[in-house]
Amino acid sequence: MALKSFGRGGSSEGPAGTGVATGSPAPTGPGGLTAFIDQGSEFEGKLSFRDTVRIDGRFRGEISSENNLIVGESGEIEASIRSNTVAISGVVEGDVCAARKVILHKTARVTGNVETPSLVMEDGAVLNGQLKMVTTETRPANAPLKAIDGGTGKPREGGPGPAPHKP
Repeated sequence: MALKSFGRGGSSEGPAGTGVATGSPAPTGPGGLTAFIDQGSEFEGKLSFRDTVRIDGRFRGEISSENNLIVGESGEIEASIRSNTVAISGVVEGDVCAARKVILHKTARVTGNVETPSLVMEDGAVLNGQLKMVTTETRPANAPLKAIDGGTGKPREGGPGPAPHKP
């Protein structure tokens, strides 16, 4: 799903494949943009939502989402954030926990800890805090890794190391 914001110009925001872009009105229906805090607006408290919210204003408190949070370039957030996907182009002070992905665009400035299985960080983005890459994979942390043959996807004979030379 490509998410489109409303009330902004037609420039693209985000690397290919992130599903986040700007330029035309938001889609309606499930997964669409359900709230928009515009530049110049200020809110304080607890914000929880099911679909997608874009913040271009100031917010202080706690944010909890079952879907997507977008922090626009003019967005200033002082909050702990829990969401499925978090795309940041503005300033965030506080911890960010994303179940699926965190996207830091080139104008992002994050001060706080980030916990996510996937991080996309553009050149120029700033992250000051600890990064914890979590995974849903069931492999125990102490289990040995197995080398596989890139061509077949099957385990290589002889275990890890360079591929055996075949004349």
